[in-house]
Amino acid sequence: MLWYAAPATDWEREALPIGNGALGAMVFGTVASERLQFNEKTLWTGGPGSAQGYDHGDWRTPRPGAVQAVQDDLDQVRRLAPEVVADRLGQPRVGFGAYQTFGDLRLDLADPPTADGYRRALDLDDAVATVAYTGQGVRRHREFFASYPDGVIVGRLVADRPGLVSCTLRYSSPRTDFTAVAAGGRLTVRGTLADNGLRFEAQVQVRTTGGTVTCGADGTITVTAADSAWFVLAAGTDYADSHPDYRGADPHAAVTAAVDRASRHTYEGLKARHIADHRALFGRVALDIGQSSTADVPTDRLLASYTGGTSPADRALEALFFQYGRYLLIASSRPGSLPANLQGVWNQSTTPPWSADYHVNINLQMDYWLAEAAHLPETTAPHHRFVQALRAPGRHTAREMFGSAGWVVHNETNPYGFTGVHDWATSFWFPEAAAWLTQQLYEHYRFGGSTDYLRGTAYPVMKEATEFWLANLRTDPRDGRLVVTPSYSPEHGDFTAGAAMSQQIVHDLFTNTLEAAGVLGDSPAFRRRVEQALADLDPGLRVGSWGQLQEWKEDLDDPADDHRHVSHLFALHPGRQIGPGSAWAEAAEVSLTARGDGGTGWSKAWKINFWARLRDGDHAHRMLCEQLKSSTLPNLWDTHPPFQIDGNFGASAGVVEMLLQSQHGVVEILPALPAAWPDGSVRGLRARGGAVVDIDWADGKATYVGLTATRTRALTLRSGLVERGEITVEAVAGRRYAWR
Repeated sequence: MLWYAAPATDWEREALPIGNGALGAMVFGTVASERLQFNEKTLWTGGPGSAQGYDHGDWRTPRPGAVQAVQDDLDQVRRLAPEVVADRLGQPRVGFGAYQTFGDLRLDLADPPTADGYRRALDLDDAVATVAYTGQGVRRHREFFASYPDGVIVGRLVADRPGLVSCTLRYSSPRTDFTAVAAGGRLTVRGTLADNGLRFEAQVQVRTTGGTVTCGADGTITVTAADSAWFVLAAGTDYADSHPDYRGADPHAAVTAAVDRASRHTYEGLKARHIADHRALFGRVALDIGQSSTADVPTDRLLASYTGGTSPADRALEALFFQYGRYLLIASSRPGSLPANLQGVWNQSTTPPWSADYHVNINLQMDYWLAEAAHLPETTAPHHRFVQALRAPGRHTAREMFGSAGWVVHNETNPYGFTGVHDWATSFWFPEAAAWLTQQLYEHYRFGGSTDYLRGTAYPVMKEATEFWLANLRTDPRDGRLVVTPSYSPEHGDFTAGAAMSQQIVHDLFTNTLEAAGVLGDSPAFRRRVEQALADLDPGLRVGSWGQLQEWKEDLDDPADDHRHVSHLFALHPGRQIGPGSAWAEAAEVSLTARGDGGTGWSKAWKINFWARLRDGDHAHRMLCEQLKSSTLPNLWDTHPPFQIDGNFGASAGVVEMLLQSQHGVVEILPALPAAWPDGSVRGLRARGGAVVDIDWADGKATYVGLTATRTRALTLRSGLVERGEITVEAVAGRRYAWR
């Protein structure tokens, strides 16, 4: 439970988020006029039809040989400044667009101005936001939730005496591209984005018990003297994730149908369906790290008093923060919608930071790190569909820029298949992004084990990304190894050939593709090509002059460099190229130590995962403390700054990494348990290979491990509870195995 003793006055820092994947809203809890700022995830400017024009980021004029010319120069001079390469390979971005707020639903209340016993809360177990207070002896209560099964946002106002609910519902927007009409207790908002002609619509149906409902010519709906009032809101656009037009049906029919269906239910029925759906996902994982009950401590005060020590209150915040990440992923990524973006599904602006887009040099990938292990695999469906939809424009970019087969996407993208480049020198070039995006698809198979999914969804995308790199790796004249060139280590330094992250990502792709090809029995000829390329590939792993894992192929690392990106540790996490206790792991630790514990929110979250993979639970916990103390807002959103949701997701993933790891084919119990959590338990985590794992521990050691197999296959468990520390079980799907 997140709760506060005052209304929210700031959208980013204080308002509370609800969402069902496609729809999101921020609840303020203001006494005189409730503000419900809401979003529908496909409401985007830019793309086809944009007033700026649109080219998917592909070069607007042909540049034959441009990439090869840069490669030739790098063969000779080894380093090129980002501005030089951007001038030769980049171009100004047009028609990229930005995620849009849908607007605000306002409930102007006729309540007394006083608010005694005020409480504003978000119940993570039920995914219901509430506001309660007393005015002139009357207790008033509001509830808001975003229902996935019914596809609507729902709100209700009640009082503890009959006939005392009165309010006026109205819509507002920072844009002027809409009409708002009220009739029959229903508000209909329709419009067309001026930039690209995208059609959008929202409808709000008001219901009451007692009282009267009056519709105004100005698009308002007024409730007078009701016992209770509730509403359902649905919204949509004519966006479709189909290349090249990205347009579908007018949203009117779908929005009308959603509101009509929901309105036929009772409020209690809608709420029960919503809670059952949410709990079916959220309730799978329970974490006890010795936290105390904080029912009497507002969340902002809990955060302000957090020290990162060993008090039960500090543990309460850490456990809450972990589960909040799971809540946010459920709320911002459900099947049938776009994936979570830089802000999940929530945005109050027409010009949000970084367009609230999909950065694919870390951020979108980080959004889904927790999904599999934290037992939310259903939330990955939007990510998988989004990656598949990038293939068509990505093939065109591969042909136009590289003259090759396969598909590619660079540093950031949008819902309209932007797979090319722009001209921001330090973040415009990242063709490895497509390979990295396929990693999550393969992880879904490694956890779940469905060969139908692997054959029909993941492998075709992986294979086509592999074809791109088979065609575009280049032999380094210095040592004959295959390298990515030009390559750029996000988001600093010079352009070089064979930067560590570039090589590690391609190594990961080839390794995953070979494994998948073997499972599916794909062409031996193709597998031999990949095997040979992997053998010839520079692995991106070198120990430098001061013991560090080199970020570039040449020893250019500065031990005083504290840049927020530690991209050259990809092979440690989220990759699996570096194993614990290896020389590479020791070098990675040197690099990570040199970078320090600072950085932006998402950077600290990544460092939690790095330190957990290095089996240093205390340092991983220290990074969690740093994120909570200096990169977390009062509503527990992560801040870059500004708000950026990947830090929430990455931190929750890091907590899992401390308790359970399985990336190397072994289910490892408590691999990085911090001393700050000496006693505890966790239920419902997932391991690769097909297992749901429960763990109890005391005095820093496991006292119970329960493993429920979800596949029939051999599973290897590593724990101090078993003889010689490791045991292999011929597991049978559905059977539970336990050790004490």
